[in-house]
Amino acid sequence: MTDDRYGGRWTSLAGAGREWLWRGTATGRDRVSPGDAFVDAGGLEECVPTVRGTPDHGAAWSRRWRSVGSGRAVVECPDFTLTRQLTERAGAVVARYRLLAAPGYRFVWAAHALLDLSPAARLLAPAGAPTRLYPEADEEVVDGTWAAGSRWHTAPWPISPGLPLDRFGPDDGTALGAILVGCLDVQVVDGADTLRLRLDCAGQPRSTALWRNLRGWPVPRPYRSIGVEPMLGAVFDLAEADPAGDDAAVVPAGGEVDWQLTISAHRSSGGDHR
Repeated sequence: MTDDRYGGRWTSLAGAGREWLWRGTATGRDRVSPGDAFVDAGGLEECVPTVRGTPDHGAAWSRRWRSVGSGRAVVECPDFTLTRQLTERAGAVVARYRLLAAPGYRFVWAAHALLDLSPAARLLAPAGAPTRLYPEADEEVVDGTWAAGSRWHTAPWPISPGLPLDRFGPDDGTALGAILVGCLDVQVVDGADTLRLRLDCAGQPRSTALWRNLRGWPVPRPYRSIGVEPMLGAVFDLAEADPAGDDAAVVPAGGEVDWQLTISAHRSSGGDHR
């Protein structure tokens, strides 16, 4: 289910009679060292303390995780230690996390889950949730223009019909990133199958990030990859976090942050939900 030797990556997430995680074709993941360029092997990546920026996809993916038994694994990075425990409860996968760092340490974490979905799949999230669209979506924005010098464009979810972010197809050669700010519980519906992802964490900002790549990235050999990513924080790049706002998680005086990710799947007997 996970590969602790190479970044703690989740390699399988099965439920409702199917495998949900997409697998990439990139090679060389077994040879990376901290500071190397990201290798997109698919699965679910633990991105911390940033997603974009430096280091790209964070500091944990390029390091060996140490198994400590009972489904627990630990990764030690220069500024923090992260522990993850995986268990199954009532048919759901429950991932419990604990990050230890100096009080005041700021970070972003995302469960960078790349999903194997059909073009008919869609994302269910609270209507009207403030959604940050990133600059790569500039040409697709139909309800306004980018303000000069702005880091993102904000609009209410799902920003349709002009830009239906809740739909994952058909492939149209676009690729964009978005963050549903304050959204902690989403569902991915693909035909009769539903995957639910919920993030619980007291006292920290929670969001859901979206990577909607419909064969628009990378140039010159684009492929299809869909990321639905529960996250702590509200930015892809920690360097963009507002020092006075809720864009990043902050380690309190006790020196630790605990959170829980719950993922469940079910299949409806009624067929396609559309």
